[in-house]
Amino acid sequence: MQPQIGMMLASTVDSTTVVVVRWTAGAQEVTCGGAPMADAAKQDAPSPGAIDPDRATGTLLGKRYATEDGTVELLCTKPGQGTLAVGGVPLAVKSPKPLPASD
Repeated sequence: MQPQIGMMLASTVDSTTVVVVRWTAGAQEVTCGGAPMADAAKQDAPSPGAIDPDRATGTLLGKRYATEDGTVELLCTKPGQGTLAVGGVPLAVKSPKPLPASD
């Protein structure tokens, strides 16, 4: 499944849900807690799975997670315990742009 902008993805191992804000990475897999994420609109009930302990740093509500090159950006709409990753590479929290000084 190739995510599209505006698509909601839900974790299959915890409560994490995200919205795709930017996606130009092609057909790569989005994972949370080491397990593939599913389309939230098509998912009936998450099958309880186990989070990979190495992929359990958690997600924060309202934070944007992005790749270093900026090809992927996800907005967390529901936090959880799993780590978001694209193509096996963990995503970092995107830092806000600094405001200009108004001295």
